[in-house]
Amino acid sequence: MSEQAVETQVLDRHECRACGYVYEPEKGDDSHNIAPGTPFAELPIDWRCPVCTAKKTAFANIGPAGTASGFKENLGYGLGVNKLTPAQKNILIFGALALAFLFFISLYGLQ
Repeated sequence: MSEQAVETQVLDRHECRACGYVYEPEKGDDSHNIAPGTPFAELPIDWRCPVCTAKKTAFANIGPAGTASGFKENLGYGLGVNKLTPAQKNILIFGALALAFLFFISLYGLQ
């Protein structure tokens, strides 16, 4: 087997629709002795949300961490902004707000 054929699989995160808890496979679940690296599909059938005790069926797949949010067919629209990750969108939004604030404050220096 070649090294190119072996890839590290990116594990999808799952969010509880009842309380918003996100199961991250990279972290596992310490409260239920679930080891890090355990995919959601391999969790026991009687596993429950550690926050609200919702059943496993109450979770929705939200994809891997660091990916663009939204439907895949819509990522090509919006001047490229739809391809940004949530962290990149936060930087863009709050950076623009900080820049606008600095511009506004600089107007006080005019005579």
